[in-house]
Amino acid sequence: QVHLVESGGGSVQAGGSLRLSCAASGFTVRNYVVGWFRQAPGKEREGVAAIYTGGHIPHYPDSVKGRFTISHDSAKSTTYLQMNRLKPEDTAMYYCAAERALAEGALLLPHEYDTWGQGTQVTVSS
Repeated sequence: QVHLVESGGGSVQAGGSLRLSCAASGFTVRNYVVGWFRQAPGKEREGVAAIYTGGHIPHYPDSVKGRFTISHDSAKSTTYLQMNRLKPEDTAMYYCAAERALAEGALLLPHEYDTWGQGTQVTVSS
């Protein structure tokens, strides 16, 4: 059974940094897609980063490009989201999700993923 657990959320001031972790278990393939998503109250869930665990080029939307970095540690089956220069508008519940294979254009689309973690809250104060 596939299982994802996020950690690392918290409260920081604007300009600060956080690193989120997504530990995966139960995958039977070595190369799969992991995406990070966020959802603020009253807003739709949006993708902020995605990567193939086999080491393909990561994907980001313009809103976080240059500030967020996704990486994967195969030995630990853990995917990280390093978030720098955080802004109040980054405040949201952050989720990781995983899928066996996705087309490049689908990597940041929440509805393409079947397996989700429980989420971790990130709050950025001004």
